[in-house]
Amino acid sequence: MTPLLLALGASLAWGVSDFVGPLVSRALDSMLPFLFWGQVGGVLALVIAVAVRGTGPAGWGVLYAVAAAFGGMLGLFAYYRGMITGSMSVVAPIAGVSAVVPVIFGIATGDSPRPAQVAGIGCALAGVGLASIEHQEGRRRIAAGVGLALLAACGFGFYFPWMHAAGKLDFWWASLVFRTTSLLLVGGIVASRRSSVRLRPQLVLVAGVVGIGDTVGNVLFAASSGHGLISLTAVLASLYPVVTVLLAASVLHERVAALQRAGIVLTLAGVVLISV
Repeated sequence: MTPLLLALGASLAWGVSDFVGPLVSRALDSMLPFLFWGQVGGVLALVIAVAVRGTGPAGWGVLYAVAAAFGGMLGLFAYYRGMITGSMSVVAPIAGVSAVVPVIFGIATGDSPRPAQVAGIGCALAGVGLASIEHQEGRRRIAAGVGLALLAACGFGFYFPWMHAAGKLDFWWASLVFRTTSLLLVGGIVASRRSSVRLRPQLVLVAGVVGIGDTVGNVLFAASSGHGLISLTAVLASLYPVVTVLLAASVLHERVAALQRAGIVLTLAGVVLISV
């Protein structure tokens, strides 16, 4: 049960961070400065945590987190851009379909979830997929930002197997390697575009807090990898869109269509089945 709770904790941390980050970025000329300072905040938090822990990495396998960072940052860039151009309550659930990748990977490499858990996986994946349909003016159409959301799903899907492998060995060092690589990637893009990362001090603080929240999600997911099946922990960690959609509905008063509401219920039913 502990790995599943850790994975659910990751989804909560990611859901809150993925609401606040894009919300603030909408008011900026570029999302790069916010992403940059978010990575800085995450790295600093992990450096302190690893220093307090006082032990080196358990093995070279923590470097799998480098590959996870490439997928994670592709997903994050597409996710932020999709959230800026489209509705949060549409983009977030579609990005959650990323769980398809680790589920297929986990079963292919020997995971054997129980029948109820398989049903839960199906419910959760179907639930997040329902949000791709937007009802408008008596007709249904593909909502704005869906393409970017699907790209985000691919990036996040690539993240899960690699981070699972790294976290299984040493989740603290895997998280630090992941976040450091992410900072280098964002820094490289900033340098290549000669973009300014200057923000008001208040926004730097907000970005840092969002980055720490995102990092908490990384650490919790990596920690869940020690004893949990990737086909289960990744699905539960991918439930962050439910948190984002609920925040968008309550704070921004975004309209949640009937299909989306049904998707949230189906997703939560999946959580119960996976957890039994």
